[in-house]
Amino acid sequence: MSGSFGRLPAALRLWRGPRPLAFLARPLSQGGAADAAGGGGGGSKEAVERLVRGHPVVVFMKGSPAQPQCGFSNAVVQILRLHGVKDYRAYDVLQDPDLRQGIKNYSNWPTIPQVFLNGEFVGGCDILLQMHQSGDLVEELKKLGIRSALLDSERDHDKK
Repeated sequence: MSGSFGRLPAALRLWRGPRPLAFLARPLSQGGAADAAGGGGGGSKEAVERLVRGHPVVVFMKGSPAQPQCGFSNAVVQILRLHGVKDYRAYDVLQDPDLRQGIKNYSNWPTIPQVFLNGEFVGGCDILLQMHQSGDLVEELKKLGIRSALLDSERDHDKK
């Protein structure tokens, strides 16, 4: 995975935020325009649980994958893009204040974005970035049946 770090956008390569002692394990997803545009129908624990478990990869973010509304949400989208993860559900918490608070309550995590993999909370931007840098994200995606595009690009690079 050492070659993949150089492919990160400059903003991600320079980011040196706090590193958690351990990361939590939970799922994430990005979806089509309908999912990205709307909040998803409320912030009750049951409603949030349905969203989290509704797809292998789920992201609660500010804005949409096509138009993130904060740098951290953009970073999550870029990391997923680097790995070639296209099939995920993204929910814009700016469109639904109840969902915004509901997801924070559900995960017991105070910030957005939040990423879930296979129904399990992974963390926010900092943890996803750490997983990317360590290679753990490739392994977690593999468990979901998703082959990271970074593996293909490294294989192609090794052929040269």
